[in-house]
Amino acid sequence: MRIRGIDPRDTSWEQDHATYRVYFWDRSDQSAEEYEVSGAADVEEVLAWTKEHAAEHGCTYTVHVVTTDDGRRGLIRLAGVLGDPFDDE
Repeated sequence: MRIRGIDPRDTSWEQDHATYRVYFWDRSDQSAEEYEVSGAADVEEVLAWTKEHAAEHGCTYTVHVVTTDDGRRGLIRLAGVLGDPFDDE
């Protein structure tokens, strides 16, 4: 991890609300459930729901924020499992 001071004027826009994509991974039957989450107060609210759901269902998770780059939708991982947890099997 690298940490450095920055000039906060280096960005040109900011959003207060985001859309998230949440994946739940069930290793017992190698299945996944995907959800899109919007209208959350912040990422902490999304993470709280995600952790509760994962604990109830005995699965792992990955949380992404949905973004756009050159008009194409993409995902930035915020928390959870890196990549597809079924790839190593």
